[in-house]
Amino acid sequence: MIAFDYHKPSRLAEAVALLAGAETRPLAGGMTLLPTIKNRLASPAALVDLSGLPGMTVIQEGAGVVTLGALARHADVAGSALVQARLPALARLAGSIGDPAVRHRGTIGGSLANNDPAADYPAAVLALGAVIVTDRREIAADDFFRGLFETALGPDEIVTAVRFPLPRRAAYAKLRSPASRYPLIGVFVAETAAGVRVAMTGAGHGVLRVAEFEQALAKSFAPEAVSGLRLSAAGFASDIHAEAAYRAHLASVMAARAVAEALA
Repeated sequence: MIAFDYHKPSRLAEAVALLAGAETRPLAGGMTLLPTIKNRLASPAALVDLSGLPGMTVIQEGAGVVTLGALARHADVAGSALVQARLPALARLAGSIGDPAVRHRGTIGGSLANNDPAADYPAAVLALGAVIVTDRREIAADDFFRGLFETALGPDEIVTAVRFPLPRRAAYAKLRSPASRYPLIGVFVAETAAGVRVAMTGAGHGVLRVAEFEQALAKSFAPEAVSGLRLSAAGFASDIHAEAAYRAHLASVMAARAVAEALA
């Protein structure tokens, strides 16, 4: 039996105070944390269930920005009429995550805080230049992701919302592993007021922007601009699902598909 204390606060300040305890972990959807504990890869002394915090599932728009509460579940984002109308690429991404069980439990805040190197949401957040809002500050996407399962979050800091500026057009394309359902490579392309941004997930040690694709698409926003580009396989992961060279090839293919979808 794995023993730990369980807390379900009803106020944000209470949750933050509880997380100051040693070996205490926040619990959102639990899609990664609970299996990790079950497999004895983590042994927290206490879990702080965030699901009782008010106002953190709200999806709303204001001043050209769509804001998602951190506890909005993937299925909520995929099914939101607002997101479908204003950020259709994000709605489609959310609807492609995992399987129905994962989509009805997993949350955007939990996904970002975990920062799995093959997670879908980080690609959208980085490509769209979103802002991650916490209980104490706002963090630009470019400053948030720090590598393999690492972010700019402090140990007791809680993501409360994510703000997405509206792009001119955007799309996401991925090739999903039939075993894990994670993308072998996922590429999110966004044409924003500040220029073209391209983010890639599944490559290796975490989500990253792809300067080669951004530069090519800034000159010509067309699938042909990136379909012929070949990225170096250095830095791409090799595992039982795909070799580095294959993932590097997939990057160009997925980027071209994303651009085609954005234009459509």
